[in-house]
Amino acid sequence: MGTHVIKMPDIGEGIAQVELVEWFVKVGDMIAEDQVVADVMTDKATVEIPSPVSGKVLALGGQPGEVMAVGSELIRIEVEGSGNHVDVPTKDVPKREQVEAPDAPVAAKPEPQKEARPAAYQTPVNHEAAPIVPRQPGDKPLASPAVRKRALDAGIELRYVHGSGPAGRILHEDLDAFMSKPHSAGGQAPSGYAKRTDSEQVPVIGLRRKIAQRMQDAKRRVAHFSYVEEIDVTALEALRQQLNSKHGDSRGKLTLLPFLVRALVVALRDFPQINATYDDEAQVITRHGAVHVGIATQGDNGLMVPVLRHAEAGSLWSNAGEISRLANAARNNKASRDELSGSTITLTSLGALGGIVSTPVVNTPEVAIVGVNRMVERPVVIDGQIVVRKMMNLSSSFDHRVVDGMDAALFIQAVRGLLEQPACLFVE
Repeated sequence: MGTHVIKMPDIGEGIAQVELVEWFVKVGDMIAEDQVVADVMTDKATVEIPSPVSGKVLALGGQPGEVMAVGSELIRIEVEGSGNHVDVPTKDVPKREQVEAPDAPVAAKPEPQKEARPAAYQTPVNHEAAPIVPRQPGDKPLASPAVRKRALDAGIELRYVHGSGPAGRILHEDLDAFMSKPHSAGGQAPSGYAKRTDSEQVPVIGLRRKIAQRMQDAKRRVAHFSYVEEIDVTALEALRQQLNSKHGDSRGKLTLLPFLVRALVVALRDFPQINATYDDEAQVITRHGAVHVGIATQGDNGLMVPVLRHAEAGSLWSNAGEISRLANAARNNKASRDELSGSTITLTSLGALGGIVSTPVVNTPEVAIVGVNRMVERPVVIDGQIVVRKMMNLSSSFDHRVVDGMDAALFIQAVRGLLEQPACLFVE
């Protein structure tokens, strides 16, 4: 038997360090060739690290949240043959390489896998056959923030839930299986009104750390101001529904987002100072001809901003299709570095949860972000008559170092005029 060492790869773009986000294996696991063993994160994207060999995990080279240098030892695997590394006695192995991931739950040792994907992509285990054995107090269940919130809302203690994901990670399917069957008193989920004394510490690592750093940096460096305007989207919504009725089956369904993108593209022709980025260290403002729209997208792990490139050259349907593709890639953590960088203005929407007003944070180095609030029907006075109209607010923020208040107001009024008279979106 030999030892194969996987080192932190050079991911490119001159990056010297990356953050270790998550392990999908633990010491003692049998893994298959091409199985993903870890996720690491650069400043722009999360990257999966697959194993080039099959074998048994001997040691892990770091813990989630640790920043590791390119070329440092990531994982050791026992393999058939000589491997790529000369074995050394255990006592000579650096201490951190012998420490298991701290939060690894107690789980049965899996058999070697033949698939080229981690366990999360394979057929889930039979939950009916899995006994409800609570984890020990020190064994923290692995689960995404969305799964944790769902369990909290349902009054379920995750330590009673069997996880079928990588390293025993609890998935939404595991919660469904747990809630679909009765449990004994020892495994019964407590009432949502039961007194609770538990607490949880969540390390700020991976995407959440990047979001925190970017938001803090943006609020510290940018002179934010926000501007809110209400828009009558009755005609726009009627046009959208008509187009979907006529072309939805052949071209795809349209949401409001491609119309909003089109309005931004047309309005920015007269406001080039808003389709800009600001290098505050070099004191240079770059005004862009191309409109690369960042589409703020919420996933289980946090907020990502994939970029719709050259929105000025796309039709409603081509932009709609690309927005959908990018959003799915971001939510599934499959967006590339190029797809997550290079935006010149950002569009953010919470859909039906959009509220009445919001104050979005500028996505630096951009100088503007346009926020879309919830669409509602309400009474409006038109020509002295009270009528019911579909109304929606735009809550937008700007960098006051670059964008004057008057210019911001005029820009949003231009967007408003285009959306309230949607035929103008297509007049050249």
